[in-house]
Amino acid sequence: MSKHGRILVAMSGGVDSSVAAIMLHEQGYEVIGLTMKTWDYASAGGSSKETGCCSLDSINDARALAVGYGFPHYILDIRSEFGNYVIDNFVDEYLAGRTPNPCVLCNTHIKWEALLKRADKLDCEFIATGHYANIRQQDSGRYVVSKGRDENKDQSYVLWGVSQENLSRTKFPLGSFTKAEIRQMALDYGQVELAGKSESYEICFVPDNDYRAFLRHKVEDLDQRVGPGNFVLADGTVVGKHHGYPFYTIGQRKGLGVAFGHPMFVTHINAHNNTVVLGVAEELQRKEAWVRDLNLIKYESITEPLEAVTKIRYKDAGSESSIVQMGEHMKVDFHHNVSGIAPGQSAVFYEGSDLLGGGFLM
Repeated sequence: MSKHGRILVAMSGGVDSSVAAIMLHEQGYEVIGLTMKTWDYASAGGSSKETGCCSLDSINDARALAVGYGFPHYILDIRSEFGNYVIDNFVDEYLAGRTPNPCVLCNTHIKWEALLKRADKLDCEFIATGHYANIRQQDSGRYVVSKGRDENKDQSYVLWGVSQENLSRTKFPLGSFTKAEIRQMALDYGQVELAGKSESYEICFVPDNDYRAFLRHKVEDLDQRVGPGNFVLADGTVVGKHHGYPFYTIGQRKGLGVAFGHPMFVTHINAHNNTVVLGVAEELQRKEAWVRDLNLIKYESITEPLEAVTKIRYKDAGSESSIVQMGEHMKVDFHHNVSGIAPGQSAVFYEGSDLLGGGFLM
């Protein structure tokens, strides 16, 4: 009988999840490893060698580590669920003129649900992942996610959608460590090759990080359905032609194909009439945002204005703001102008290091 009980660990084959599994094994948990097959390169239109968390090499690396430490390892094929939800949403959001946030959807609706469903079948009380974040239960009974110690690797931003029920069964073993410490730990465990593994910052199912080619692969008649449209200024003045609104994102400056003698940016995308609005940097500035599809973590509701730091993209440093729920939406009043609010991306709210919750920008 293990000292701490049975725990299901999501293992991608990378250094983070592998060290998490070893740590829990060393701490006395009865570890069971699980690698999820979420997609395959061929179906995504890839032309180069399959890499990343879903590749055969990564699956084999995860299995080899589990065998080496003497704990079971399973492979779970969730390509159907992943494609039907995450990839379809990714395509639909671009076709609606928004910028999708697939990692959040994958965590919220696919990975956690798949992990816990398999955990129940294997009599595992907890699941664990290699995310750089922390979790605790406060006196109110609610489970709170907070930033990982390594500010450069903190992944709390992509966890805002995880439910209280799912958080209650989740452990993040790496939250109090830096990436450098985890790599050193892998070396200390004798996992030299693992310690030197590189990381991918691309969307896992978009080959070569080319989302435009991916959209064309998934929507065969995309160019016929959308077609070229007008670049316009805020006053409606036509200033050029574009290749179709799904191929542009808010804040984009390069690759526009029009010259003005000064930098111009995509400030708005109108899917209804296939126009892309261009403007100078100042026209990207906003002091207010509205957020939909809320999931609150630290508090059950925020019905009175609350001071918070709001992040509007993963690598955003965050901006001081006041937030308050207005029906099903959150109103965000920034203390200073912020640039590049992109509908479809996540807005995530923090109180100190604690994750208050988040939603999608409108």
